[in-house]
Order: sequence, then C-alpha cells, then structure tokens
Amino acid sequence: MPEEALNIIDQRTKSSYEFPFFKGAIRAANLRQIKTGPEDFGVVSYDPAFLNTAACQSSITYIDGDKGILRYRGYPIEQLAEKCTFLEVAYLILNGELPTEVQLDNWVSDIKYHTMLHEKTKNFLTGFNHDAHPMGMFISTLAALSTLYPEARKVRDPEVRKLQIRRLIGKVPTIAAYTYRHSLGYPYVYPDNELSYTENFMNMLWRMVEPKYRPNPVVSRALDILFILHADHEQNCSANVMRAVGSAEADPYVATAAAAAALSGSLHGGANEEVLKMLDAIGSKDRVPAYIEKVKAGGVKLMGFGHRIYKNYDPRARIIKWAADQVFVATCRNPKLEIALELERVALEDEYFIKRKLYPNVDFYSGIIYQALGFKPDVFTVLFAIPRTVGWLAQWQEMLEDPEQKIARPRQIYTGYEARDFVPIGKRTAHPALAIR
Repeated sequence: MPEEALNIIDQRTKSSYEFPFFKGAIRAANLRQIKTGPEDFGVVSYDPAFLNTAACQSSITYIDGDKGILRYRGYPIEQLAEKCTFLEVAYLILNGELPTEVQLDNWVSDIKYHTMLHEKTKNFLTGFNHDAHPMGMFISTLAALSTLYPEARKVRDPEVRKLQIRRLIGKVPTIAAYTYRHSLGYPYVYPDNELSYTENFMNMLWRMVEPKYRPNPVVSRALDILFILHADHEQNCSANVMRAVGSAEADPYVATAAAAAALSGSLHGGANEEVLKMLDAIGSKDRVPAYIEKVKAGGVKLMGFGHRIYKNYDPRARIIKWAADQVFVATCRNPKLEIALELERVALEDEYFIKRKLYPNVDFYSGIIYQALGFKPDVFTVLFAIPRTVGWLAQWQEMLEDPEQKIARPRQIYTGYEARDFVPIGKRTAHPALAIR
C-alpha cells in the first residue's frame, strides 16, 4: 500500500477505494471508479466557482494566501518590484528565468518593434462613439487583431506563438492609449521607441503639441511597479478564461480578448473603481469610524479589503502604498489618500476585521494612484489589462505545452426535468417564471 494515499469507503456499496496522492492532490478522474453498478457513470466532484479544484499544473506564480506570499517563478514580488523593470519581469514570467543583459536588450527591442498598430486598426477605433467604454473598445480591438494576423491560428507552432506574444505585449499599450485619446476626442499619438515601455505609454497618453514628450521619471517608475504587480496572479478568473478559450486552440488575440472581457467585471478588474466610490461615499477622514460601524452592521461593504486567496496583508498592497507616496510627491496629493489611510488604520485595529482576516488588497490603493495621474475610473481596468496580458500569454503557452491538457469541458449536475412528451401549442399553459418577452 502506498504511504501517500486516500482511502474511501462508499457507504452505498460498502466498497473501499484507494487513490494515490499526486503532488498533494487526488486526480478527480479516479473518483469515476466509485460506482453503484456497471451503468453508473461514477462519482464527480461538485465545486461551484472552483473553490477547491486544481485544473492545471503551473510553474509561473506561487501564492501562499495565509502568509501573504506572492512569487513569480520563485522570485518574491517585493524584490522584483524593487529591482526590475516591467519588461524584465515579463521576460521572466514568459521564459522562466531572468534575462541576461544581452537577452534583455534583444527582448526590449523585439517588443518595441511591435508597438505600432496597423492603420486599419485605427480606423476600427474611430467607429466607436466618443463615450464608448474604454474596456469595450480595448476588448473589441484585441479581437480585431486576429483578422490582421491569420497565421496566429497556428498555435501549435512555437515560433508563431513567440511572434504573437511579442506583438501583443508591444501593442496593448498602444491600444489602451488610443482608447483613452478617443474618449477625449484627441488625435492618436504614435509610439516613440526611444522611450521605455511605460514612458512610451505615457507619451501616447499625454503628449499634446510638444515636439518631444518628457516623461516624469517618478510617475514612469510608479507605473512600472504597478505593471509588475499586476502581471500575473495564478489561476484567477481571467487566467482561467484564457486557458479555457485557448484549450480550443483559438488564436491568442481572441483568447486574450476573452480574458480581458472577464477582467472587465466589477468583481475582478473593476474592483479599484469600487474603492473610489466607497471613499467618495465616506467623504472625509472624520466620517471613517461611522462607516466602519455600518460595515460591521452589514449595511455597506468594505471595498478593497479581503481576497479570495489572501488571508493576510496582500503583499502587492504594501508595495502600492509605497508607490502612492512616491507619486504624490510628483503630483498633487489625492485627498482620498487621507481617507484611505485612516480607513486602513481603523480597520486593522478592529477585532471584527482582524478575526475575519480582512486586510487591504491590491485594489485598495491602485485606484487612488490612477486617479492622481489623471485617469478616469472607467480607464482603470484597461490599465490593469496591459500588464496582465503577459500573465495571460504565459498561462496560455503553458497550457498548450502541457500534454495532459485537453479542451476544457467541466461536468455538471443536471437539475432539470426527466424525459417528457411534447405538448402541442394549443394545449400549453403559460408559465410565469419563463415569460420572456
């Protein structure tokens, strides 16, 4: 008998089963051995929202939510945020190791080569209303790139994949900047490849009539850090979508658009906007205690606190808090920061939140920084999508290279009618619950 195994006794049949552990888990397919008879399909696990299901093996990101640990390829996020540029971290996430100086120079050159958008793409963007949501424009334009690069459908060709990865990482800041400029009615600004990745993004966002855009180095570095912190986060909702769509061998442009669509939801990428709404509702620092009491009474929610994974202080939140201080030295101090700091102080001293392990997460401070830089809240999720594209592509590539992965097809527990006979229309009765007009 193996030392590491799970023994199960089926009380229905009194049969016993022994399943070996696989890296601390059991293979769900083994449960199908548990049957009441030859016609029985076998046991399936029921896990809404995948709360306790591992759908893949991954070597990209490690999270220990109880200890507040986040690592990319084994490197602590704190070290990477302090010592690396975003493109250096992107190389690490996609390739598994930090680049040498020569490798980094070549990688940066490759990304910059792909920053331009096809003019047809620009025409596509101009078709949107001026008040179209930036995330809707971003998602649609990503999907439209699929029509410009039909060879991208050869997802099993490693060289084709590498080219599309470089294209996507190079082009997402340009798409994001163009959606922002479109919403303001400003002409688009072409990329300036003499600038760094984040500096060029700032150039495409904010350059007006000056012959050469001069980025603020403090702001550029803060954006670089924010991009590093948002690059990947294990098997979150959008990464799961990227893997599911990619498992059908869809090309990376439509798969990335699908992942971005998942990110656009208020429970995922839109959470930092909800934090700003909360801070506006509080209004001033002195009203924080009263708001805390409303939260404890169940009347309102404390946005930006707590996380599905982290049961400790989100390590990204500490770094963003530091970055916020740097940004506010270079820009006007956002009055919401004082409310946020007081809210954090009061909540972290309250037994109600300590007992429930509710700590600030990455969204608590990121929205304040973005707003201080001049972005409207509806752009925040687009800013999130730029760095997360790297993580999505790494997850997609890993999934395609995993011999155990097949097209995603979860099971269900059917709760509908048993077989029944067709009823002619003249003999049917109205059913209010199904009255769809």
